[in-house]
Amino acid sequence: MARGSTRPTSRDVAEAAGVSQAAVSLVLGDKWRGRVSETTAERVRQAARELGYRPNLAARNLRLGRTRTVLLVVPALTTEFFAGVYTGAARVAAEHGFGVVLYPSPEGIGPARDPFHSAQAALDGVIASSMAADALTAIHGDQLPLVMLDSDPEGSLGAATVNLDIADGTRQVADHLLALGHRHVLHLAADVPSWTFEIRARELAARLASTPGTSLRTTRAPISIEDARAAAEAALATAGAPRPTALVCDDDKLAAGAYKAARRLGLRIPDDLSVTGVDDLALATALDPELTTVRLDAELFGERGMRALLAVLEGRATEQGDIPVELVVRGSTAPPGP
Repeated sequence: MARGSTRPTSRDVAEAAGVSQAAVSLVLGDKWRGRVSETTAERVRQAARELGYRPNLAARNLRLGRTRTVLLVVPALTTEFFAGVYTGAARVAAEHGFGVVLYPSPEGIGPARDPFHSAQAALDGVIASSMAADALTAIHGDQLPLVMLDSDPEGSLGAATVNLDIADGTRQVADHLLALGHRHVLHLAADVPSWTFEIRARELAARLASTPGTSLRTTRAPISIEDARAAAEAALATAGAPRPTALVCDDDKLAAGAYKAARRLGLRIPDDLSVTGVDDLALATALDPELTTVRLDAELFGERGMRALLAVLEGRATEQGDIPVELVVRGSTAPPGP
């Protein structure tokens, strides 16, 4: 370490690794590929670790003209799903010297006030859920490098989109219920104008329509347990023949409301009514019987979103392909009763 200094510098790292300061800058700025060897890069990283070197981000940011700050715009944090998205995004961001500011739209969806004096001056980019896309208007987020989550790739505002394979998840639910023998289904749909929920409705209808003798009814509710309870209770109480034997919910919270509705109507789950959800929240295993639901990897979703934004910022191609999802079968589904 340099004499009289309590904090190691890039020169100290260069001397310890036996390389130039320029090489240190390339390696620690993650721009070394094709310019220095893997062996040299590892030697620089090892020297930095041993010396406890931390780059002066403030000075580097001034040189680069970057704040190294990203905004993650999500609906109000009413479930742990978007907390998982933040965790994944923040983990990847930290690996690259970025910070993530979490911005939940105050009303859950729709417009929100600009949290910055000037978002374009304060941010390098934005990652936004399509469920809170209107909040982008207030911060002019569509004028910044933008990655959209759960968004139609054909009509996205963003430079890139990252999606869960929710269409396949819906097909897995439909196929599971059809294999059990269900033919009459009630869809408890999220009353949210978002591409991801449109996809669920479309795929469910298409899958059921491919099997003769099926019927599908739809009722909508905001994503809250009590709203879901009221909507499901009204739909089930007024259902004519044939009575639905399965209830497909767009979200685990909607499914929890459906459980309450079934209990009030004297219907047993799964004997009289099978119920499915989406997300695989902690709530899914707190319900009795435990909920059959589509597991979404929220942290991987956030990681992929952050990696896509880094690629956009660096002019690289983004990773292609939707993130796989998995149906987790538990006690809330069974063959329809007599």
